[in-house]
Amino acid sequence: MDLLQSYTDQNDDDGSPKQLTSSPEASPPRLLPSKTSAPKVDDTMLALTVANANQTLSKPIDPTQHLVAFNPTYDQLWAPIYGPSHPYAKDGIAQGMRNHKLGFVENASIEPFVFDEQYNTFHKYGYAADPSASAGNNYIGDMEALEKNDAISVYNIPQHEQKKRKIEKKKEMSENEDMEEEVNPAEVDNPASDVWLMKNRKSPWSGKKEGLQTELTEEQKKYAEEYAKKKGEEKGGEKGEVTSDKSTFHGKEERDYQGRSWIAPPKDAKATNDHCYIPKRLVHTWSGHTKGVSAIRFFPKHGHLILSAGMDTKVKIWDVFNSGKCMRTYMGHSQAVRDISFCNDGSKFLTAGYDKKIKYWDTETGQVISTFSTGKIPYVVKLNPDDDKQNILLAGMSDKKIVQWDMNTGQITQEYDQHLGAVNTITFVDNNRRFVTSSDDKSLRVWEFGIPVVIKYISEPHMHSMPSISVHPNTNWLAAQSLDNQILIYSTRERFQLNKKKRFAGHIVAGYACQVNFSPDGRFVMSGDGEGKCWFWDWKTCKVFRTLKCHEGVCIGCEWHPLEQSKVATCGWDGLIKYWD
Repeated sequence: MDLLQSYTDQNDDDGSPKQLTSSPEASPPRLLPSKTSAPKVDDTMLALTVANANQTLSKPIDPTQHLVAFNPTYDQLWAPIYGPSHPYAKDGIAQGMRNHKLGFVENASIEPFVFDEQYNTFHKYGYAADPSASAGNNYIGDMEALEKNDAISVYNIPQHEQKKRKIEKKKEMSENEDMEEEVNPAEVDNPASDVWLMKNRKSPWSGKKEGLQTELTEEQKKYAEEYAKKKGEEKGGEKGEVTSDKSTFHGKEERDYQGRSWIAPPKDAKATNDHCYIPKRLVHTWSGHTKGVSAIRFFPKHGHLILSAGMDTKVKIWDVFNSGKCMRTYMGHSQAVRDISFCNDGSKFLTAGYDKKIKYWDTETGQVISTFSTGKIPYVVKLNPDDDKQNILLAGMSDKKIVQWDMNTGQITQEYDQHLGAVNTITFVDNNRRFVTSSDDKSLRVWEFGIPVVIKYISEPHMHSMPSISVHPNTNWLAAQSLDNQILIYSTRERFQLNKKKRFAGHIVAGYACQVNFSPDGRFVMSGDGEGKCWFWDWKTCKVFRTLKCHEGVCIGCEWHPLEQSKVATCGWDGLIKYWD
């Protein structure tokens, strides 16, 4: 009843609720316990998780961790690394993130013009825009100058400032004119005076005269002489020292008691090479070159003399049949001799040197008949083998051309310009109506003589450069020394096909232009190699027949005697020419 009484008294006269009061006589209220069907949950872990999440969102990501367990914000990804507690460096920057001695320098995307503007403004006025500030109106430097100049830059000069500068310039020019009126007229006309320089100046530096240099000092003269000498040596003696053409005869007498010349072939020499044999032993050694020998050629048809081209700039001819001595030395090149070639009767021969000259010599007298040059290095020289065209000279040059001269007139009559590299060989085929050339461009090209159009172009992906080519005695095949250590055989018929059944290998010639050759009967193929050996293969079976250790170093050339059945000459970079039997 007391409870009901207290409830009715809760409202005032105006109907507002009245605060519940309990009298001391009233019994205490009974509160019933609340009940819920949800299971009890331990909220300790939940509180820890929320605390960790708040902490994670506030601190930046550790650059050393490989896994991020939450989605980071942009600010967290780009926040700098603070604190000395970093495991890799004292200043808190990982070693992998360093690109400077002092830490990590970020690339700034700033235009060159904007950078130059601020740089020059800072050096002139002492203030510049702060590049680290997000807004563009923050400046660093001299704030007083900033307020005074109204924050202008060197590229943003106001109109009144420009007018002021123009007035100052005009004033300066008028002062100079006043000074000129007072100057002596003689000084105005004198180019050596300061007044003349000031009047005729065309650049800001022309007025600064420190004294005109009239003569070279001793040091400058010495340097100029050394430079001229060096340039002369580089150009192969063309403008340096001029090598005079001379020749020395080393024999007893140039003519015998019957009046025959020393180059005349012996009358009793007959061909005995119907059936050739491989040489076994060393018969003779010619030594006279002070450097390596680059090529040897037997006297045509008889072989009683042998011509050699040396890297010591000399060409020598040696006796083969009788004394075995050097008969004559030809000196006319200023650099190493690259190639030599006899005419059909042997009375004359051609030499090509690295001094960019081709010389035509008289074999007997040693005189130079004519000299040819295009300003490029000739790598191979050949005369047309036809007897009526012995005045036609072909030369393969370092500038990718084959140049044809008429030696009677000294004029260039044709240029064969199709190769993509220096020309290495020229070989006449098909009764001398055509010729085959090889080059550093790893191709073979066949030309019609006198017509500068390629009639056959041979180039395969597997082909290498071929620095030496020789014709088989039956004229049906070409043997080409390939720089992948093999000798390839091509037909000289219309199609110039590669004979895939014939391939001679075993020797090491990569990097060297070792000569390949045939025995006069065509039964054997021979070649030098880079290890000083001379290799002999059987033509039919393509098997190695014999190898001879001929030279120390490279065996660059080998020639079979034109008459003897088992005589072979070899030459090498050791400066020796050896004769084998």
